[in-house]
Amino acid sequence: MSELYDILVETPPTPTLLLALDQGAFDGERSLQELAALCEANHMQAVGQVVQKRSTPETGTVLGSGKLEEARRAAEQLGAQCAVFDGELTGSQLRNIAAAVGVEVIDRTMLILEIFRSRAVTNEGKLQTELALLRYRLPRLQGMGESLSRQGGGGGGGAGARRGAGETKLELDRRHIHARIDTLAARLAELEKRRGESRRARAKTGMPVVSLVGYTNVGKSSLMNALCGPSVAEADMLFATLDPTSRKLLLPSGMAVLLVDTVGFVSRLPHHLVDAFKSTLEEAAWSDVIVQVADASDPQREEQLAVTAQVLDGLDCAGIPRITVYNKCDKPGAAAFDPAVLLTSARTGLGLDRLLARLDQLLADRVRPIKVLLPYDALGLAAPLRDRGSVQAEEYRPDGLYLEAIAKREELHLFEPYML
Repeated sequence: MSELYDILVETPPTPTLLLALDQGAFDGERSLQELAALCEANHMQAVGQVVQKRSTPETGTVLGSGKLEEARRAAEQLGAQCAVFDGELTGSQLRNIAAAVGVEVIDRTMLILEIFRSRAVTNEGKLQTELALLRYRLPRLQGMGESLSRQGGGGGGGAGARRGAGETKLELDRRHIHARIDTLAARLAELEKRRGESRRARAKTGMPVVSLVGYTNVGKSSLMNALCGPSVAEADMLFATLDPTSRKLLLPSGMAVLLVDTVGFVSRLPHHLVDAFKSTLEEAAWSDVIVQVADASDPQREEQLAVTAQVLDGLDCAGIPRITVYNKCDKPGAAAFDPAVLLTSARTGLGLDRLLARLDQLLADRVRPIKVLLPYDALGLAAPLRDRGSVQAEEYRPDGLYLEAIAKREELHLFEPYML
């Protein structure tokens, strides 16, 4: 992502006008703030906004003719090159609003999809993003442009004979997208099968898994870097991390765990993306502990946690211990919380020791420290301890290998004959 980020920094952001219909269903001001942040994450700059309050949308254009004229004048005066609508629009609505305002128009879902498309790094992330984009485009083909309804031309042979005389470009596009969706779904199913095999192999090592989950841009990647050392790309923008990243973390007890940084959530996350990225988000369902991260300085932190909990509940994460962490507690505006709540700052390191101790406490029933002297004909027993990073001290002695390590309780019977 660093190369893309460097390129974006060198070019000026696209001036963008925000459009919204406030029907009172949610906090409109907060939603527009988030939309502006999403624009920033896509190298666009919100230069103005036009909001209409009404209980029902205008047929065909959502906004009334007066507001559309206001938006057109605002776009001209502010030099906006495009407009983003804070909601989901149909193909015909996108076309009608663009014609009225005089600039290209996209909706909130298209903006998020574009961010995901530009940020995906792994093969699976790219496939998931393309699948979500195609599923979103499919019902919007009709009405998104007159060119889509042109006749494709029959012809007596070749491609014309295969598709039939008079088949429209719209029908061809639909058929192509359906075929591509089927192909992507099959490839993702194969990748999910491999992911399952990786999870089973990971489970065999006995290393507990701790997942960092939460709203986008609350500092999960920064928290991972603070705990494990710099490695994960981080930036003060929404969706800086799209692909899950795993790092080994050594707890104060000496137990090694696998820390997983997952894609962030966002309020009103399009269901296309929730469905497409479900296999990635399901990393949390395979965790031994889930760390829910919120921004301590954000007045909407409780809503952030509610979004996180809702998504986790839909991923069958019930029964997995959860720790709630309020990160960025060093920022201005961070409120005072109950002393029992974990406050952290990835930037200053405040509270990280309490977080590590809490993880040790939750995972303590899984392991026990041991001291063993393995004879040289039983050195194979040292391999799983070393693979998990659980060996704290070792010394070759005349009568065998002396180890101080953290062992899984279900494996203690293997070491009982050699314990000191």
